[in-house]
Amino acid sequence: MKLGNVPQAFPYQGSKRKLASIIVECIPQGTLRLVEPFAGSAAISVATKCAKRAGRIWLNDAHEPLVMLWKAIIDSPIELASKYERLWCQQEGREAEFYNEVRSKFNNSHSPDLFLFLLARCVKAAIRYNRNGEFNNSPDHRRKGMRPPTMRKNLCDISEILGKSTKITCKDYRKVLADCCETDVVYMDPPYQGVCKDRDSRYASNIRFDEFVAALQDLNSRNIPYIVSYDGRTGNRSYGEKLPDSLQLVHAEVAAGKSTQATLLGEIAETFEALYLSPVLVRKLPALPRSISGERIQPLLFE
Repeated sequence: MKLGNVPQAFPYQGSKRKLASIIVECIPQGTLRLVEPFAGSAAISVATKCAKRAGRIWLNDAHEPLVMLWKAIIDSPIELASKYERLWCQQEGREAEFYNEVRSKFNNSHSPDLFLFLLARCVKAAIRYNRNGEFNNSPDHRRKGMRPPTMRKNLCDISEILGKSTKITCKDYRKVLADCCETDVVYMDPPYQGVCKDRDSRYASNIRFDEFVAALQDLNSRNIPYIVSYDGRTGNRSYGEKLPDSLQLVHAEVAAGKSTQATLLGEIAETFEALYLSPVLVRKLPALPRSISGERIQPLLFE
């Protein structure tokens, strides 16, 4: 299955868009609802709908400005695209200064159009807040952000793909999991241990490892199928603690391309992300995807 043409609403650090073809293969055909408690760029939900693997979508994120942006994308994509175009055009000739002005306005209003512009322009498409709750990432001086015609098409396409029936909430992930049922498939891409440690820059606090494991144990006890993208390694260096064997998960490694950080340091190193499949999910699949076999899959490098 090739999902290279799936539209992207906005650039987003950690997006699983390049890995979507493998992850979507792990979602059983005819799934009634796909639930993303850590929605982020919603790359897997969009790809799942494009592949017609699930009927409905539930997007959730604890980051309120991101949830507001998703609501605007689905409910009013044309209006959002027009506001983005005005911002994009106004930056001409004073890009850095204008970016800082937009960032200041966003920190006062959290308006979706301002947030979309910042995501399109900021360094590494990374959401970063300081301890005062202010967005503080800098502009990428090498680019002006997605061109307005492309942005308009992507926003309208995604609004149509997800549809008005997509549920959008802003809750703690544990409250979302408590409302899931056996006919759902839950895809989770939580903040990685190896990145955020004691505090994640998008949320008030990091996701505690022991609490996350307990939540997965609860899903197992309720026979709710799930997939987890969690940490991994760059070269020989591993990040974070592996999910425990007691969960009885199928563990795979998916090649995510060359490490950007290593490249900046003049090194060459491949990044591999961990993918876990729950026992009940594996039983729902007619067979494991060819890319998933045994403890780990063979590395597959995406362009």
